[in-house]
Amino acid sequence: MSQYMTGKVALNLEALVKLSQALDFEPYEVSPTLAAGIRRAPASVDHTTEAANSPIPDQSDVSDTEDDRYAFIPQYDAKAAAGLGSENPHVEIRSTLAFKREWLKVKGAKPDQLIVIYAEGESMWPTINDGDVLLVDRSRIDPADGQVFVLAGTDGAIVKRLVQGPLGQWVLRSDNEDKAEYPDRYHLRSNGNEHRIIGKVIWRGGDL
Repeated sequence: MSQYMTGKVALNLEALVKLSQALDFEPYEVSPTLAAGIRRAPASVDHTTEAANSPIPDQSDVSDTEDDRYAFIPQYDAKAAAGLGSENPHVEIRSTLAFKREWLKVKGAKPDQLIVIYAEGESMWPTINDGDVLLVDRSRIDPADGQVFVLAGTDGAIVKRLVQGPLGQWVLRSDNEDKAEYPDRYHLRSNGNEHRIIGKVIWRGGDL
């Protein structure tokens, strides 16, 4: 506790929830930012009817971490451009985002291979909006037709849909139909125009 209070150890969501249970306080009393949208669960909450396809814990069960039902994924301040590339020369972890392990298992995702970053720009609209949260699986680096990936190139990090062309070439496609503004790009493995797949986007969250 003293290490958190003196700033020697950064407070994250998982630690905040556990401390709130041990010391009997509401998470928002210590960190409104981390605790936004959550509260501690009463001991009598019944989780037997919980939906497996809901990735984010709801307000009634987010703090029930003793049975390891949640994976806390590092949330980076890095951005992947839905348009031109975003440079991320210095990346920091903001906090963590909790996902249900049952949902991750259904998705075939391992928590230690996941990161949370942010989208920037409008090229992937309406699939992905500017500012959306992206859950990226770094273990999935093989291109797949029609799937959305985060890639790194000489112009920074981008998020695009990969489409395989008739000659086997990979096209980096924007979902935005304004092709004059967001034309297709080619995923060519050459010295001057190579994009490396960072991971596959398996979930996005943001405003409607």
